[in-house]
Amino acid sequence: MTEFEPPVPDVRTTGPRRFAALRNRSSRPYLFTSGLSMMADNTEHVISYWVLWQTFHSPTLVGFQVISHWLPFLLLSVWSGSLAEKYDCRRIIQVAQALFMLVSIGWGVLFLTDSLSVGWACVLLLGHGAAGALWAPAEQMLLHDFVEKRDLPSAVRMNSTFQSLGILLGPVVGSVLLLQLGPTVGIFVNVLLYLPMMVQMGRTRFTGHVRDAADLDAVPRMTAREVVRVLRSIGSNHVIVAMIVIGGLVAITVGNALPSAMPEFANGLAGRSGADATYGALLFAMGLGGVVGGFLLEATGLLKPSLRAAVLATVVFGGAVLAFSLTSSVVVALVVLVIAGMGEIASMSIAQSLVQLEATAGERGRTLGVFGMFASGLRTGGGVTLGVVGTLLGVNGAIAIFSTVLVVGALIAWGYAARAAANRA
Repeated sequence: MTEFEPPVPDVRTTGPRRFAALRNRSSRPYLFTSGLSMMADNTEHVISYWVLWQTFHSPTLVGFQVISHWLPFLLLSVWSGSLAEKYDCRRIIQVAQALFMLVSIGWGVLFLTDSLSVGWACVLLLGHGAAGALWAPAEQMLLHDFVEKRDLPSAVRMNSTFQSLGILLGPVVGSVLLLQLGPTVGIFVNVLLYLPMMVQMGRTRFTGHVRDAADLDAVPRMTAREVVRVLRSIGSNHVIVAMIVIGGLVAITVGNALPSAMPEFANGLAGRSGADATYGALLFAMGLGGVVGGFLLEATGLLKPSLRAAVLATVVFGGAVLAFSLTSSVVVALVVLVIAGMGEIASMSIAQSLVQLEATAGERGRTLGVFGMFASGLRTGGGVTLGVVGTLLGVNGAIAIFSTVLVVGALIAWGYAARAAANRA
């Protein structure tokens, strides 16, 4: 294990080191196991969603799959952030991974006994979403603990990159398990993919609280009054507010709507005869953009964590999605989706880094929880907005409007933050 190094006072005066998180012997194992767990998460989706469709052929259940994944983030993120502030983040992450494993085991038992029902499916889908909501704030607290302050953006960006790689590989692994082993054996094998994270959390000495050395007993209970107080406290920091607005805008506009709309775009670009291959290529292109973008930004140090960089990345993301919604060329669509993936990972990792850096040490977990509530929780409504606007204007028109709203909203958030900073100067 590495010797503990005290935090650097100011990230702006020291500058980040490239691939610092991968060089750090404490954070490096976490990055790999985090990507593996995210791959298991998406592998489970591939297998369980396929069986659910084959069993029930229910579009309503398909919609609930999306809602159940993100609704726990909306309802539980602030509470999860409070838990991460008050307790050992290693144990919280282990509980989240255990819940993921139990859900996969639950699917396997239902498949094996031929007792799958809509009711049990809803329970397991919500359990999977709750595990993700529990994991997220504790993970960010742990990243803050692993590295020096100047290297925090690297840790956040690399973690996002490895998780994007897991998301990219999940459908491949899920399809292989489904075809080679069948859904029952495949879902049981998937349980094993969560074990490395469980083991790693038992080996690291970082708890999420080592660097701050906070008084955990002083963290208040998360009551409704405390939630309001935290929101008011966050409201006084214009940078955090701007990042929350950007995260929320991504979530409610194109964050969920774009992947959901991909089948329609594939039909429009390639026709029904080539839609299947085009659909896979479109999804892969955006996932590839996220992975390549993360490594490229880390290697070049092109975008430092700043309000301007977060807005620029969001504008690139929104602009690329707008171009995708307007093109009729498969080649152009693939190119702009790679750019969109790069813009998205830059936008979200920079926003996450700024929230971490700006948050008060005694309220970091709850601040991260609020950010997660908007940046992830509002994805619950992404399908609703796509359904309503898409019905009126078509899917292409809806995505074009959403991406435009995202760009304009990011610029407005930038103007608000800059004006607030000028008034305080």
